[in-house]
Amino acid sequence: MPLYDCMLLLKPHVKKEALMDLVARVGKHIYSRNGVLTDLKSFGTVQLGYGIKKLDGRYYQGQLMKMTMMATPNINKELHYLNKEDRLLRWLLVKHRDTKFGLDSLGEDSGINELTTFQRSNLFNDDDDVIEEDDDDTEDEYNNVGQDETEERP
Repeated sequence: MPLYDCMLLLKPHVKKEALMDLVARVGKHIYSRNGVLTDLKSFGTVQLGYGIKKLDGRYYQGQLMKMTMMATPNINKELHYLNKEDRLLRWLLVKHRDTKFGLDSLGEDSGINELTTFQRSNLFNDDDDVIEEDDDDTEDEYNNVGQDETEERP
């Protein structure tokens, strides 16, 4: 089963009990479809970049929540009942790409031996020509800076 993030943006005046009720309903729906809720994170009240217009007004703040879940690929169609939820301003479902979990992540080449292909002698070769600056010229320039100005004054 693929991993999904469901972002929920709720109205700012929604109480914690109502918020947890909505999250529990979504979690039960996922669990009933043999999915697993793996993470739940609340970002608190956030300022929006623009107002979201609903029937009861325009909202410039919202409570942001992120639910991470492993669910079947048709979960997007199953969550469309959230469109009718009056406590929500917006919701978004994002699928994680190219992620492997469990024994799938331990393949034949687990990446442990990737760095052994580099040879230390190739990275730090002492035979390369090193460009050295002539420090004597720069020291003379710094020492002679003040002398030219004093000679011109009468």
